[in-house]
Amino acid sequence: MIQKPELYDGVELLVDLPEYGLFAGMQGTVIDIHRQDAAYEVEFANQQGEAINFVALRLEQFVVIWRARSGKWVPITDRIADLVARLPEAAGSEVLDFARFLNVQTVRNGQHKPLVTPLAS
Repeated sequence: MIQKPELYDGVELLVDLPEYGLFAGMQGTVIDIHRQDAAYEVEFANQQGEAINFVALRLEQFVVIWRARSGKWVPITDRIADLVARLPEAAGSEVLDFARFLNVQTVRNGQHKPLVTPLAS
């Protein structure tokens, strides 16, 4: 499910916007919400905290990563679900296959326990 931001939530770009000097992965803060959630004004800052750009973005151009109201990061599982919800079915299946692969590898390497314990015979 795609999460809608609230004022002052932190977001991460999913697309490159080279005309604004902004690229996928950059993080910003929602500072205004326009026309019943049709666009979100996001401020992007440099390492020193100085504003470098203000851009109106559509919901599909970013994901919410920080909730200002709770003062907490959006859990990684929610961020992944948000991204996968935006993908075509075939791409979502690839993500699921990769997650299964990672699960098997981490169990084999002893990094975590299996999700299900085998029944004793």
